[in-house]
Amino acid sequence: MNNLDLKAKLKQNKEMLIRQTGLVLLDFVIIQISMAGALWVRCDFHFSEIDPIFIESLASYWWINIICTIIIFGMFHMYTSLWRFASVVELVYTVGAVLVSTMVQVIGMKWMNLSVPRSYPFLYVFLLLVLTVGFRFSYRFGRITLHNVIENLKQVGKRKTRVMVVGAGAAGYMIVREMKNSKHLHKKLVCIIDDDPAKVGTFLQGVRIAGKKEQIPRFVEEYNIDEIIIAIPTLKKEAKDELLEICNSTACHILILPGIYQLVNEEVSVSMLREVEIDDLLGREPVKMDQEDVKHFIKNRTVLVTGGGGSIGSELCRQIVAYEPEKLIIFDIAENTTYDLQQELKRKYPEFTPVVLIGSVRNKERVDSVFATYHPDIVFHAAAHKHVPLMEDSPNEAIKNNVFGTWNVAEACDHYGTKKMVLISTDKAVRPTNIMGASKRLCELIVQAFAQFSKTEYAAVRFGNVLGSDGSVIPLFKKQIAEGGPVTVTHPDIIRYFMTIPEAVNLVLQCGALAKGGEVFILDMGKPVKIVDLAKKMIRLSGLKPGEDIEIKFTGLRPGEKLYEELLINEANLKKTTKDRIFVVRQSGVNGRRLCADIQLLIDSAFKEDPNIRKKVQKLVPEYVIKNEQ
Repeated sequence: MNNLDLKAKLKQNKEMLIRQTGLVLLDFVIIQISMAGALWVRCDFHFSEIDPIFIESLASYWWINIICTIIIFGMFHMYTSLWRFASVVELVYTVGAVLVSTMVQVIGMKWMNLSVPRSYPFLYVFLLLVLTVGFRFSYRFGRITLHNVIENLKQVGKRKTRVMVVGAGAAGYMIVREMKNSKHLHKKLVCIIDDDPAKVGTFLQGVRIAGKKEQIPRFVEEYNIDEIIIAIPTLKKEAKDELLEICNSTACHILILPGIYQLVNEEVSVSMLREVEIDDLLGREPVKMDQEDVKHFIKNRTVLVTGGGGSIGSELCRQIVAYEPEKLIIFDIAENTTYDLQQELKRKYPEFTPVVLIGSVRNKERVDSVFATYHPDIVFHAAAHKHVPLMEDSPNEAIKNNVFGTWNVAEACDHYGTKKMVLISTDKAVRPTNIMGASKRLCELIVQAFAQFSKTEYAAVRFGNVLGSDGSVIPLFKKQIAEGGPVTVTHPDIIRYFMTIPEAVNLVLQCGALAKGGEVFILDMGKPVKIVDLAKKMIRLSGLKPGEDIEIKFTGLRPGEKLYEELLINEANLKKTTKDRIFVVRQSGVNGRRLCADIQLLIDSAFKEDPNIRKKVQKLVPEYVIKNEQ
């Protein structure tokens, strides 16, 4: 312990000693007042009428009672409780201490043959309890009152945030109770919403339960609500979606409690409230992952993640570390994001040190050196160029990075005896209309080709758009809204599938555990989402109105972009796996050796900056539709 810590500890002990001494002295006075007061009340408030024998009895037991009572109070934590946070627990302790000390006094006086009126114990316990509780709890009430006065003075002239709480159950009660506390005087709790007909029209902590959830828009206008707090942690996905949709139709700021599984053994408080994120408003129930399968797959293995500094790659690394690998190798060309991930993992897992390497998957010698040094058991290949419009302008770069990079990693896995390689693919690989999607389809074909002749088990995982990933629509919309608009959408009818980054990574890990070689795994992603609806929801989440506060502007489809994405080429090949909502497609007709030779020629053309690279890609991916030929 250093000097500063020692001084702080000594100061803390000194303050505690002063507080405890003060409480003991206070009780010393209270006990005497209670003893004398009990006789005084018994004799109709006239000291002259008190029988001298009663006074002699109390005098004989005076010090015994004081010492016994103070010891009993100490046993009931009366001198170690923080009375500024006093609650029902402290009240129970106080009542117990007073009753026990009174019983000890009665037994002691009886044993010493001391005479007192029969009503004395009852009057004594009443006075001792009132004075003990009054003085101790007045400290808390005094602090709250003083704080309220100060905060109210600060809020003079300022408009308080008018709040509606949805949910009058146990969680709602705790939120309401805390909001009535001094810490939240800048907010005014106006009304409560609950679907239980028996509760409508009643009051909770003095706040009226105004009506049901369908009436939220009406009460928002009627009560001029600024903020809605959803305090129902037990809500099912469908019910939560419906409630959020209603709340999001208003221009209110929305806060929500996390799910009930996150509140186990914790008392609900305002500090647990979080912002409603856009993924709360989208999709379906998250896919549940079999953690035991994944742990068996990862534990004590050497795992390599290419593109480890990206959105998907970094989340892969976070989740992989939790499954106790022997070693984690993070490989990426982007030093800044990779460095940030390294520091984050150091903070969260100080006992685990990942290997962080900078390099490009396009550099065959660098890839080979990494495999030769670390001999990874499992490889997750997430490194890729993914921005559709940028790749349309630089098609050869898409082939160099995506196709050649995947080739280098797949070949190294085969040469150095890697057990499994999992490719991160995309729904844009299905009937692609852009070079990025076509290049990712070629990546899928590469791993399928290698799976035919290699001992390594190769697989691909295909999913839709990832919420919040770098360069995705969510960060773009947030930035545009923050700048006052307009929010740009390419087409009013454009739709996309969405999933969260953790869910995408869960899928990748689960499919890695399932893979036997040559599969393309697909997630049942539910219903697609219209991007214009997504834009409207995000504007409302910001407390603004679409079309009034923030304009939505349609800019036209970008090069290579299509109105909807698909996850399958041929649904007839779709098969269920043993895991819920994860499907697998086994593509037939891939001539591995011939495909490898053709891809080598394609890669050579890309490095020669072939202007006809799209035509050559189309020969290998016949379903690829070149945009200017449509």
